[in-house]
Amino acid sequence: MSSCGNPAADEEALMPRRLKFGKSRDCVRCRLKSGNIVIRHAVYCKECFTPMVEMKFRKALEPSVNARAGTSKRPKLKASGNLCLAFSGGLGSSILLDIVHNTYFSSRPPLDDSGKPRGGTHHPRNASVWSSCNVCYVEVCGAFAGMPDRTEDIRSVIERYPSFDFVPLRIEDAFDGSWWTKVSGSSNIPQISLELNKEGLIADGLHVTSQLTGLTPIEALRSYLSSLPTQTAISSAIQNLTRVLILHTAHSNGSSHLLFGSSLTSLSISLLSSISQGGGYTTREELQEEWTPVATSGSKPNGVLRVIRPLRDVTAKECAVYAWWNGVTVIGRDKQRRAILGIAALTKNFVVGLEKDYPSTVSAIARTCEKLEPKDAPSGQCRLCKRPMQSGIQEWKGRISIRSYSDDKLAADLTHIPPSCRGNLDTTTSSQLPPPHALTNFLCYSCHTTLTSRSSRGVKQSAPGVSSAAPLPIWMADRGLHEDGLIGDGARRKVPEEEMLNTVAEFLIDNQDCEE
Repeated sequence: MSSCGNPAADEEALMPRRLKFGKSRDCVRCRLKSGNIVIRHAVYCKECFTPMVEMKFRKALEPSVNARAGTSKRPKLKASGNLCLAFSGGLGSSILLDIVHNTYFSSRPPLDDSGKPRGGTHHPRNASVWSSCNVCYVEVCGAFAGMPDRTEDIRSVIERYPSFDFVPLRIEDAFDGSWWTKVSGSSNIPQISLELNKEGLIADGLHVTSQLTGLTPIEALRSYLSSLPTQTAISSAIQNLTRVLILHTAHSNGSSHLLFGSSLTSLSISLLSSISQGGGYTTREELQEEWTPVATSGSKPNGVLRVIRPLRDVTAKECAVYAWWNGVTVIGRDKQRRAILGIAALTKNFVVGLEKDYPSTVSAIARTCEKLEPKDAPSGQCRLCKRPMQSGIQEWKGRISIRSYSDDKLAADLTHIPPSCRGNLDTTTSSQLPPPHALTNFLCYSCHTTLTSRSSRGVKQSAPGVSSAAPLPIWMADRGLHEDGLIGDGARRKVPEEEMLNTVAEFLIDNQDCEE
C-alpha cells in the first residue's frame, strides 16, 4: 500500500498498489507460452523477450543512421562515417556492445581468397551500415588513489568481438597536450591554470603553466579535482571530462555516430541530476545531439557527430535479464567510483527505489524531458563541457543571485552556517556583472556552478607561498581564449597609464591645435 495523504486522518488516502502483472500470466507477444518476466506489468516469455529488446534498440537507432532521410519510406541504411561505442564496463554498455555486434557485424559474409566478400560485389548483404567500429574506454583510476587499472580486463572483453577496434583512453589525457594535438591537429597549446577563489573567474586569475611548477597530466588532474568545492562538482567534472575525451576521439577517427549505453533508468538519473545542477538548457542534448567541435586553426575538417543512446527505452531490469539469458559478460564499475557522493548518488538512489514500486514513473521522466526545448538559440559552445551555451545567462544570474549578506533580513541566514565557513562568504554589496575579460562569459550555467559552488564544509585555504591556481583541461587553452584576450603569451598584467599614452601618442591631437 502507498499513501497519497495522511492515512491516520483520512482512510481514503491509501492508494492500493497495482497488480504486478495483467489479467493473464501468458506472454503478451506470442500468446502461447507462459511468461518468464514482467516488464511494466506486461508479461513476456524467454523466447520473445530478446527480440523485443532488439526491436527497441533498432527503433531508437535506425531513424538517425542516414545523413539524409530521403523520400523512401524504408531507406537503405548507410552511414556517412564510422561507428564509435562508448564502453565503461557497466551493464548498459555491455548490452550495447553485444547487440551492435549481433545486429550489424556478425552477419557479414566471409571473405574469399582476394579479400572480397563472397556473393558478388553488388549483393545486398555486402552493404555494411558502418565500415568499421571503434570502442572507446576511458580509464579513471588516475582520479582516485588506490584504484586498480582495468584497461586489460576491458581489452579482454572487447577482443571477443573481432569486428571491433579497441581505443583505450585515460582521464588524465584531458591535461595532456600530446593527446590534444593528436585529436585536434592544434599544436603548441599551453596548459593554463585558474584561481577559483577569485570572484567572477576573472582573467587576472588565469596563468600559463610555464610560470608555475610543471605538473604531469595525472598530477594536474588530481590538482583540478581537489580544487573543486563539493563532491557533486567532482562527480560532474569526471563525467564531463570522460564525455569530452570520447567526443573528440570519435570525431578524430572519422566517426559519424557515437553510441552510449545509457538505459532508461540511467538516462532518467542523468536527466534529473543534470537539471538539479543547472543543466536544464541542455536537456535535449542529454537525450540525443549532433555535436560539432569548434573550428580552430590547423584543425581537421569539421563534421557532424551524432550522439545517440539507443537503449533509452530499455530499463535496467530488462538489461540485466538480457545479459543473464544471453550470456553477456559484465565487468561492472569499480566500487570506489560508484561510491561518489553528491547529487548524482542521491538521484540514483531515488530513481532506483522509484523503479521498484512504480516503474512507469521512470519512463515518464524521460518522456517529459524529451518534450522540453529551449526558447532561444544557443550563443555558442561552453569551453569546458562542449555543450550549447545559453545567451544572456550571466545577466540573468546577476538578477536572481543573492550576493550580499549585509542586509538585516539576510543576516539571520548566517546562523545555520558554521563559523569557520562564514569567512568564505562574500559580504560586500556588489551585485555587478562579471568583468568583460572573465572566463565566466565563456562557461554555461552548469559549469560555472561546478567551479564556484559554495561548500558547507568550507573552502580549503592554500598554504602561504603556494599557488592556489587549479589546472584546467587542455582544450580550454585552445585558440579561442587567445583571440578573446583572456590569455596571451604570458599572464595578464595591468598596463601603466604612461605606457598606454606612449602607445597611442601619434593618434592624439594636441590641445593647442584644438584651440586654434
